[in-house]
Amino acid sequence: MKSTAADDFAIEFLDVSYISPTGQQVLSGLNLEVRRGQTLVLLGRSGSGKTTTLKLVNRLLLPNGGEVRVNGLASGDLIRLRRSIGYVIQDGGLFPHFTVERNIALVPTIEGWPEERIRARVRELLQVVGLEAGMASRYPRQLSGGQRQRVGVARALAADPAILLMDEPFAALDPLTRDELQREFLAMQQQLKKTVVFVTHDLREALRLASRIALMEAGRLVTVLPPQDFLRSDDPWASAYARAYGVGPASAASRNEDRNTL
Repeated sequence: MKSTAADDFAIEFLDVSYISPTGQQVLSGLNLEVRRGQTLVLLGRSGSGKTTTLKLVNRLLLPNGGEVRVNGLASGDLIRLRRSIGYVIQDGGLFPHFTVERNIALVPTIEGWPEERIRARVRELLQVVGLEAGMASRYPRQLSGGQRQRVGVARALAADPAILLMDEPFAALDPLTRDELQREFLAMQQQLKKTVVFVTHDLREALRLASRIALMEAGRLVTVLPPQDFLRSDDPWASAYARAYGVGPASAASRNEDRNTL
């Protein structure tokens, strides 16, 4: 039996709006789909609505209008929903008084997994994110920023969720560590094929990691395109991003214009 188009979507935003408690219109008329097994990158400036969009997926926020559907459902058991979605933020968001092992094991422990299964899962995930097994007994304060971020990713993956939300997870890292973690993310995604929503303001990161890039500006969706199509887009906002980061045809045209004005 063939799946319908709707079955291919893990996440759907249907005419979604969100107004903050202070009365600010943060999102307006958002229509967006995230296909299973793909990485959708939400790209945009600070205040464009990226993190709000992310938080609507696991219902840390609720829309004022429209629907957000996860696996076809706009409602249901909130606790079950959140446990079925991995969530990674800057600096890992680890519990400082938990060891690495206990941080990673948090959701499986809550779910009542047997201890041996949890220990095996922790060992497996440390290997997946590129950490030595001996790290399991350390505390977050004993780790570098890159190591904490790896643990944060491992914790998000612990219960094997189909959906992974990542809110600028590499933004605070130095360039070399960031490059390394991006490469590890790509290798992990090739292996695990999670449905990922990834927030960033960095076009180069979006081009490297995305299956599709959703560009946002002032609470609205500007365009959604695969990386190479994004670079060729004649949309003014997409072109402005490409010029600002010095990538793609738009940046080449800009450089020629600059030369002609000299």
